[in-house]
Amino acid sequence: MTATDHRPGPDHAARATQPADGTDPGAAADPGAAAAAATDAILADTLSHTARGVVVDSPPGAGKSTLVVRAAREIAATGRPLMIVAQTNAQVDDLVERLATAEPELGVGRLHSSDAHPYDPALDRHAQVRTSAKAADLAGLPVVVSTAAKWAHVRPPDDVPWQHAIVDEAYQMRSDALLAVARLFQRALFVGDPGQLDPFSQVGTDQWAGLSHDPSASAVTALLAHHPDLPQHRLPVSWRLPASAAPLVSRAFYPYTPFRSGTGPGERRLAFGAGADGSAVDGVLDEAARSGWGLLELPAAHTPRTDPQAVAAVARVVGRLLAREAVTADERTPRPVPLTADRVAVGTAHRDQAAAVRAALTALGVTGVTVDTANRLQGREYDVTVVLHPLSGRPDATAFHLETGRLCVLTSRHRHACVVVCRAGVPELLDDHPSAEPVALGVPVRFPDGWAAQQAVLAELGAHRVAETWAGA
Repeated sequence: MTATDHRPGPDHAARATQPADGTDPGAAADPGAAAAAATDAILADTLSHTARGVVVDSPPGAGKSTLVVRAAREIAATGRPLMIVAQTNAQVDDLVERLATAEPELGVGRLHSSDAHPYDPALDRHAQVRTSAKAADLAGLPVVVSTAAKWAHVRPPDDVPWQHAIVDEAYQMRSDALLAVARLFQRALFVGDPGQLDPFSQVGTDQWAGLSHDPSASAVTALLAHHPDLPQHRLPVSWRLPASAAPLVSRAFYPYTPFRSGTGPGERRLAFGAGADGSAVDGVLDEAARSGWGLLELPAAHTPRTDPQAVAAVARVVGRLLAREAVTADERTPRPVPLTADRVAVGTAHRDQAAAVRAALTALGVTGVTVDTANRLQGREYDVTVVLHPLSGRPDATAFHLETGRLCVLTSRHRHACVVVCRAGVPELLDDHPSAEPVALGVPVRFPDGWAAQQAVLAELGAHRVAETWAGA
């Protein structure tokens, strides 16, 4: 599979940074006030602007789903029929659950496939949720939710388009998927995270590079290429990332649409009930608890992709994190609560690496921890994450491993701390493999590119480095 990076260039990002009145919603001293002002502006344009679309950039944990649910409720309150387009069935089920919980009297349709188990059976507990594989069965409901793939085979009721649509995860939707559903609605709110992984294509896409109708480009990129004057907004506050992480993630991955943390220094705390054993693993955990970041650096070496020593080190970090009786406290729960396995995740670049980590954790007797690739962790949130660096032990730096969104996802899932496990020598590897991808006419310059983002993250992690002299220690 190949991926293309078609994130908006500096012009789009600069416009998205500022609302129509020229003020910066992120400049307010109170993050809650900044987020509320941005949301109010977005909803005002969604409900009253005459443009066919409104674009919203959302950094990690900025309340994108909350915005989608609120916008859906307010559109429904006007009596205008609404369709919601998501990219996966899990996203659809989550949105339906959130809508049904937020407004129990709102009729919601869950349009699904004809598979044997097409949706989460938990939705059946909501009396106001109606499910069907046929759009006609859901006609007349204020809100209908489904995937882009399912909507592509639907005709609007009575051949009259829905007045409004909300496109969730719009940066992960390919433009050809948008073209297939655009006939169904008159106006749409496009919400997504420009820093996440790009849409994937099973075939090569070089022949379309630079064309306005490039089917592999994201829906937002194609939309703005044809309608550059659409209202554009951003959510300026991340409620997931702590004060220790938001500045780095913002600087490394969102330089033109900066954001801040919704919490201040010291408002979130990670501590251990059991003391350290003097190992490098416990040392990096103590550093992560203190600063929010930790880098466990293994000796430099070129290794197989499923590097046994790196995999063992990742598993031991997780094992010691739980064995030391970690507790967390934050703005939600000021009193310390135990850190449980389900609030810990391990992120890798490849599925075979994830499988190797799962096996290593099982050998240690550790269960309940989420272990998956960046693609599958996208959109999810944990208290502590442990990351096997995509370039650890590699002899080269390929486009796959340098993809900006992959590292962004891996380093932005946590609420308290992130520990990165990596072989030494990655900065030198990057210096030996400078970014040299071919330039296509008409394609906006990508910034930050993967090379620059990797350098920025490694520079920060260097201050939180704990060296492991041998991976079994």
